[in-house]
Amino acid sequence: MPNLGAMDTDHAAKQLAELGNPHRLLAFRLLVKAGTDGLSVGEIQDLLQIPASTLSHHVSRLVWAGLVDQTREGRTLRCRANFAAMHGLIGFLADECCTGVTATCTAPAAKIATP
Repeated sequence: MPNLGAMDTDHAAKQLAELGNPHRLLAFRLLVKAGTDGLSVGEIQDLLQIPASTLSHHVSRLVWAGLVDQTREGRTLRCRANFAAMHGLIGFLADECCTGVTATCTAPAAKIATP
């Protein structure tokens, strides 16, 4: 069995657990789609049609997991996907793909570009 660091596994598990909620997954995907400009909390709320208090809880969980960064712009709270964290999680999941079974492993169609 590969020697995966406990912190890496724990951190990946924390991020995956937070993305396991449908509202959080939808919010995160919206932020990924928005790119480096991100979206305001109000814009996310309008797109997801969920109550502000519910959205606040979900966004705070994504921030806690390190998947989303927030900045205050006057009275507006802007959220941005943490692309480095996202790519790190994807890399962690695919890092040892088929390391003992190369005959069944297929190369991905395209590499993931970092914005």
